[in-house]
Amino acid sequence: MNHVESVAFIDPLATGVDAAIREAQRCIVEALDLDGCMLFEPNDDGDLLGTYSWWRPAVPAPPARLSARESFPWMFPRLLEGELVCLSSPDGLSDGVDRSSLLRLGLQSIVVIPLSVHEKIVGLVSFGATRSERDWPLEIIQRLRLSAGLFASVLARRHSDEALCRALSEVKRLTDQLRAENVYLRREVESTLGTSTVGRSAAILHVQEQVRQVAETDATVLLLGETGSGKEVFASQIHELSRRRGRAMVRVNCAAIPTTLIESELFGREKGAYTGALSRQAGRFELADGSTIFLDEIGDLPLDVQVKLLRVLEDKQVERLGSSKATKINTRIIAATHRDLEKRIRADAFREDLYYRLNVFPIRVPPLRERIEDIPLLVWRFVEEFSKAFGKRIESIPKDNIDMLQRYPWPGNVRELRNLVERAVIGASGPRLTIALPPGSAERHSVRLVDVEREHVKSVLDSTAWRIRGVGGAAERLGLKATTLETRMAKLGLHRAHR
Repeated sequence: MNHVESVAFIDPLATGVDAAIREAQRCIVEALDLDGCMLFEPNDDGDLLGTYSWWRPAVPAPPARLSARESFPWMFPRLLEGELVCLSSPDGLSDGVDRSSLLRLGLQSIVVIPLSVHEKIVGLVSFGATRSERDWPLEIIQRLRLSAGLFASVLARRHSDEALCRALSEVKRLTDQLRAENVYLRREVESTLGTSTVGRSAAILHVQEQVRQVAETDATVLLLGETGSGKEVFASQIHELSRRRGRAMVRVNCAAIPTTLIESELFGREKGAYTGALSRQAGRFELADGSTIFLDEIGDLPLDVQVKLLRVLEDKQVERLGSSKATKINTRIIAATHRDLEKRIRADAFREDLYYRLNVFPIRVPPLRERIEDIPLLVWRFVEEFSKAFGKRIESIPKDNIDMLQRYPWPGNVRELRNLVERAVIGASGPRLTIALPPGSAERHSVRLVDVEREHVKSVLDSTAWRIRGVGGAAERLGLKATTLETRMAKLGLHRAHR
């Protein structure tokens, strides 16, 4: 925002009330990634006419003095009764006139909020999206209601210079807060494949496309990627998008089962097959007959078991321990590993023929450091999960905190991020969440330690509204004495801005 625009907010009378209101509309539309905003005021006939509007340059502006009563006969009486109207799609309207008006104006989704002062309707404010349909989460509705209240104050006190300046300045503060804190709302947490996979980066979209391509086939899939990168999530996606989704996917962690038991776990056993085998047991492959088996950490499978797995892949049948009878199975295999299987082959720790059998359709799951643009979406997915679990309300995350998370290399990938968010939500004492990196991470990964320290201390101070002492204060959160923290703040050049 340039100097002239700032003056318009601080002192709207310097450049005119009309320009200041439209500037406020522009700020809100751009801050929330909407396409337009229109303010309606009552006339002498009891109608509400559009008097102020701001639309993105590429969006056709609505006609001047648009009549709410004529264009929206279904919404109009409801709005006069003080009812908020929220539509994600024109299809949600039963009235043909209202729906036709929305389509004529090019609106895909809309929120219309009555403006009332002392229980009297003084106008309406509408916010719309034309580029695509969208949902209206509670967080956005709350902010729009707050902005609507400020517009109501402007209309009701139009002739009061002091009140007008104060109301428009508050609009500026709210929109600046949206930008400064980079409040990633939960509506952004969505993905092409559904609710389990989160991401919009090129790397993750490529994986999602591969998942779609292979899901409806029965081809064997090999998921490759670092520990914690989300391989099991994509295995579940492949199964849920396949023809086998009617039955549960069977999961096996090859590294977690003792070597002496893994063969019987996978292929089953007969009673008396070995000492302690007191009953007959079906193996995981039999349990997955007609479904999918997910073999996680396949690179840790013992060599003798690899031979039997190769036979299962080739013959589509299993033999239980202690039995010479083969059982035919129809089981799809999805395998995953964080190991370099080609290196394991060279070290004689993995069979080359098994590798080629498994490597029919390889999918490389990227580490989190290669998809940093997905971090805000993942953070809010986990915040939503844990805030519900712990009964807490989280509304915002400081932008510098998100920036810090995006600079961290994430050796533990998505699992590490999830654990940090859970820890942060547990310790949160208000609606503003600050997520701290693991202890020692700054020293290991920062180019300039002092910069990372300054950023971390500032984020904790921001989360406590710069309260240093007492329970929940910054000193307690940082594990420091208050005097020690004040000394560090002085050395780091951290001073609270006076307002």
